[in-house]
Amino acid sequence: MPSSLPLRYGANPQQGPARVFMPSDADLPITVLNGAPGYINLLDALNSWQLVRELKAALNLPAAASFKHVSPAGVAVANPLSDALKKAYFVDDLELSPLATAYARARGADRLCSFGDFIALSDTVDVSTAKLIAREVSDGVIAPAYEPAALEILKNKKQGKYAVVQIDPSYEPSSIQEVREVFGVRFEQRRHDRLVTPSDFTNIVTTKKDLPAPAIRDLTIAWITLKYTQSNSVCFVADGQAIGVGAGQQSRIHCVRLAGQKADLWFLRQHPAILELPFRSAIKRPDRDNAIDQFLRDDVTPNEKADWSNIFDHTPRQLTLDEKQQWLSKLNSVTLGSDAFFPFRDSIDRAAASGVKYVLEPGGSTRDDIVIQAANEYGMTMIFSGVRLFHH
Repeated sequence: MPSSLPLRYGANPQQGPARVFMPSDADLPITVLNGAPGYINLLDALNSWQLVRELKAALNLPAAASFKHVSPAGVAVANPLSDALKKAYFVDDLELSPLATAYARARGADRLCSFGDFIALSDTVDVSTAKLIAREVSDGVIAPAYEPAALEILKNKKQGKYAVVQIDPSYEPSSIQEVREVFGVRFEQRRHDRLVTPSDFTNIVTTKKDLPAPAIRDLTIAWITLKYTQSNSVCFVADGQAIGVGAGQQSRIHCVRLAGQKADLWFLRQHPAILELPFRSAIKRPDRDNAIDQFLRDDVTPNEKADWSNIFDHTPRQLTLDEKQQWLSKLNSVTLGSDAFFPFRDSIDRAAASGVKYVLEPGGSTRDDIVIQAANEYGMTMIFSGVRLFHH
């Protein structure tokens, strides 16, 4: 493998020349099997690969991530899909392998944000997964290996320009220190190599102490997802997948509001009335995603709204606020992870509105007692991990 790979440009077209390379002429751990991944593609690839590798190691399940701009839009492990989710994710016409199921979940968490994603897969890409990727709008994929037939399917995507990257699954950085340069100034720190351990979930600080196996699985997903999400960040998880990620916000409550809104929309997409929307047969999946988003949101201005007559065979009735609230009241047993402590109880109040039952955060705020009290009022189980997960 080469030690250097030239890129078309950096983060923007005016930032050239650009390349990725290894120090001391060591071989790159990646091989480009097809296409020409860009600077941001490879940032997404290397961050997302670490996430799915760690998730697979922690839960021993195939894992997938859908990345956009160095944060996950969705993360999931292989867990069978309900009929409602199959329909909401537009995969009810496919036979899905476990790996394909993980990606269907990761892609389906936030289909608007996953548009044009970079995909990371923990296992060898099979034909089932390749067929699913082939029909979605995506920039590229990274995985440890590809079945020959799956690779041929992916090579035909985007007129043969789809980026297919293979990574050596045994690769580990040679140095425990990582270095970056900003404005000519170099920063150095220890690489964040601390792994999730069962002890991270033992310090339960609320009156309620129950932590069933599905909750531990979802806590693990939240913990590892946050480790590779741009801070500030929070993550809502349910049923073995992220259902709402709030990343890169300056305020903790804004993270929670953003992620909670995404979680609500994820659940509303499974409402029977939404599953049966009368789309015209020629309407493509991305346009359906946009229409569903507009159809469900209460803050879309009249000028933003699409012309329903061009999208639906007949204009369906929109759900009332009461109908939405009644449906959302069924959302429960959700896990919320936070990459740093909650400084106020407002995040817990907002989380309760989206069915959060389990909360994982580092603790350490001067107002921890107020936050714990809020969790107790809602009957939540709250864990203090003692581990901050900032990622920049």
